[in-house]
Amino acid sequence: MSIGERLPANDGVPSFANLARICTTGVSAWSSRSRGERRTTALDNSHTHLTAEFIGVPGEHLRDATLLGGLLIAAASAAGFGTIGVPAVRKQNGDGISAVLVMPGAHIALHAIPERQTLLFDVVGPASHDFRKALDVFARRLSARNVTSDTRGRG
Repeated sequence: MSIGERLPANDGVPSFANLARICTTGVSAWSSRSRGERRTTALDNSHTHLTAEFIGVPGEHLRDATLLGGLLIAAASAAGFGTIGVPAVRKQNGDGISAVLVMPGAHIALHAIPERQTLLFDVVGPASHDFRKALDVFARRLSARNVTSDTRGRG
């Protein structure tokens, strides 16, 4: 499927098959109508969204609110953010910790689950920043057994 290719009409609603074709070819959802036809446009992502899961992290690291808050600040700095505020760090039921650092047009968030030795990590911000560097800050310090991540364009 190419940009601007006509899609079969289905009472004004795209069919599942057409949506699947659009999603797998990297073409965005439906644009405005022109004379009853539907057209697609290429994505121009202004933001990047990185998610990661750290498995096998020692529980003492995941219970350390000071450590995790400091890592958020270090990760934001590594990713190229200038003025950085103070992260909001909250203890959850049990031993868990959730934290977020909100910056202009961006955030870095985490959820530590010590009983599962897992840290969930989430970064969204302008595509001009390198979020892999933020991920590396956590990977170097937390010594996880396994780290999986995914990066997607947004906006």
